[in-house]
Amino acid sequence: MRPAFADRILGFLLILGAIVTAIYWWSYFSGGEVMTSTERWYTAFESAFPVADGWMALCMAVSGVGLIAGRAWARPAGLLAGSALIYLALMDITFNIENGLYPLAATSEAMKAEIAINVSSALLGIWTIFACWPRSRGG
Repeated sequence: MRPAFADRILGFLLILGAIVTAIYWWSYFSGGEVMTSTERWYTAFESAFPVADGWMALCMAVSGVGLIAGRAWARPAGLLAGSALIYLALMDITFNIENGLYPLAATSEAMKAEIAINVSSALLGIWTIFACWPRSRGG
């Protein structure tokens, strides 16, 4: 059975999100272009995320491939990915609010990118959970 168009689009976005996550961490550790601060309090927080983001990216990639291929295991993996996306987005949003980082967007490209990541992670997480949640197939 061929997967629905919406499943293929979601699958593509999940794979893209996994790739963007890897690129983000490569940038963070190799050059720091994505850092909004180099202060120890900021880098200590951010440096705690690679393993959790790795789990999220793995779940996104697995679900994405499965959705594109029309595999049954794609939806449970999507629930894992969606939950991880929302959790990590809320952790970032809370940290940014508590530390007054969002106003830096007026002068910081890294903070503008952070806002885009926060919003897209939350929205993709919600969409993924909604699309992958088991529904009754009966009448």
